[in-house]
Order: sequence, then structure tokens, then C-alpha cells
Amino acid sequence: MAVSIEVLAGLAFLFSVGFLLQILGCALYNNWWPMLTGLMYIMLPMPCLFFGGNSSGFMSSEGGDWADAAKFLTGFSSVGSIAIPAILRHADLITGGAMWIEFTAFFILLTTVMIFQHVSQEDDY
Repeated sequence: MAVSIEVLAGLAFLFSVGFLLQILGCALYNNWWPMLTGLMYIMLPMPCLFFGGNSSGFMSSEGGDWADAAKFLTGFSSVGSIAIPAILRHADLITGGAMWIEFTAFFILLTTVMIFQHVSQEDDY
């Protein structure tokens, strides 16, 4: 049984809103420093892809040393996605509005991933 088209359309909409907010956080304030978080979004799934293997239950408690290292690096990248706008704001490289738009974009993208994971795990049962 596959994921329904309505769920996929909703996830695509959420993803596009998150990505739009990511770009708006830069364009509205005419400052492209917050786009550094895009680098973290690219790096975020890499440890899971490289070290996770092909199991669908990768984030469960089982796994070897490589799986634990991948979980640590994934967590490090996700914290970096939050930390980069905060550090840029602290250094006065971006405004507070850009920082909050970046945080909102991050949480929308995180929600999208969590909903997709939940729906795809329901599909396995």
C-alpha cells in the first residue's frame, strides 16, 4: 500500500513553504548569510545515507557503531541548522526578523520530515 496522493501533496506544500521561507529570510532583508543553513540542510541526511545501511528502522535503538556515529552526526547537523541563524544574529550579520524566519523555515521543514516518517512507518504495518 502506497502513501496517498493527498498526503504527498500536503507534504510537497509544506516543503515548498519551508523552502520559500528560507529564501524570503534572505531576500526580504537583502542579506544572503542565512542561506548558510541551506548547507546544513544538504549535510543533514548524508550520515544516514552513508552509514545507515538499507534498514527502514535506522533510527531505532538497534545498530552498530557506524549507525551510532551517523545518528550523532545527524544530530550535530540539525543543531547546526538552528545555531547558524542564532550565531549570525549574535554577530549582527543578520536582523532578528531574518533569524525568526529561518527558525520558522527550519521547524516547517522538520515537521515535513517527521510527518513523512510517520506516514511511511504506518505504511509498513
